[in-house]
Amino acid sequence: AGAAGRALAGTDRALVTLSELDLQAAVEGTVMGSYVFTAYRSEKGDAPVAKVDFASPADGTAREHKATLKAATSIAEAVLTARDLINTPPNDLYPASFADRAKKLAEDNGLEFEVLDEKALKRKGFGGILGVGGGSSRQPRLVRIGYKPAKAAKKVALVGKGITFDSGGISLKPAANMDHMTSDMSGAAGVLAAVVLAAKLKYPLEVVAHIPLAENLPSGTSYRPGDVLTMYGGKTVEVLNTDAEGRLVLVDAMVRAAEENPDYLIETSTLTGAQVVALGNRTAGVMGSDDFRDRVAAIMQATGENGWAMPLPEELRADLDSRLADLANVTGHRWGGMLAAGIFLREFVADGLDWVHIDIAGPSFNTGAPWGYTGKGGTGVPVRTIAAVLADIAANG
Repeated sequence: AGAAGRALAGTDRALVTLSELDLQAAVEGTVMGSYVFTAYRSEKGDAPVAKVDFASPADGTAREHKATLKAATSIAEAVLTARDLINTPPNDLYPASFADRAKKLAEDNGLEFEVLDEKALKRKGFGGILGVGGGSSRQPRLVRIGYKPAKAAKKVALVGKGITFDSGGISLKPAANMDHMTSDMSGAAGVLAAVVLAAKLKYPLEVVAHIPLAENLPSGTSYRPGDVLTMYGGKTVEVLNTDAEGRLVLVDAMVRAAEENPDYLIETSTLTGAQVVALGNRTAGVMGSDDFRDRVAAIMQATGENGWAMPLPEELRADLDSRLADLANVTGHRWGGMLAAGIFLREFVADGLDWVHIDIAGPSFNTGAPWGYTGKGGTGVPVRTIAAVLADIAANG
């Protein structure tokens, strides 16, 4: 369906007849496959297919099909919302402008919205977000956006990494492919789209997204290797590498999210290049509480977004010991880098809280040719996984 949707570019109308086809898969694939991002092109080329009709058999299931059509369309549109954010270049998408877009989505969908600017972040002690964002003239933000229905069976916190551009800071990245770091806010885009989707589909859950936003740039005000940061909640971290910045902004948001006593915490981020080394560009690494990790990994595979459960080996924890602070932000070696990042995050998870970390460094951004329903650029992974996990929690607790 995704390949067909892409091939229909320039077409006014198409008809899909359903017999053995899965309606939800066909709708999601068609919408995602036909997506193009042309906001910055002077010549737009062929427009996506304008309208697609789905004809179902006259078997008395029209009402069920309509409900599926509505849900599938909403889920696919949420993926496109995330893709639009990811594909917007960093000169236009930076912490304040991302927060503005989040506010507009919140207002349009009747969601709670709060944003902390750099002054509020300093007053409240968000040392990780402030440290990472201090090198840019475009100061950091922390966005909270929430959906709270009248009756909520469970409460789910979402946290997504929002580094709107990552140069690596003082620990500067190589120039080759640094432009791909416009996608370093894919986790933030995903959780923003997911909380809006939760409201549209009226999940019987309270869903709150906490989105730390910063731009990691080198300057005279940048944080340095050797600095010690005091994170939100009081733990201290010695910075050994300023390019391991995502975990620093995430834990500030994770500790803040836990203060609201959620039943589950789902965090997603383009966290480590080690994820790509271990699992490639299309398979996310899933870490966290054992049972919840396995549940999310299975759901991620079922959605087609592909995730693989990964361990958090206890022997790696000692490699994060710091000579100065409570812990360091990286180990002194390159082995198990994705797992060490997960262990770092675990240090800031509240006791007894079911949590999962989804590393989407590779799957969030397609630098190659289009395939299936995935075009070039932002993919929107893991929006459909989060949607399916929320539906599973709503159904099963």
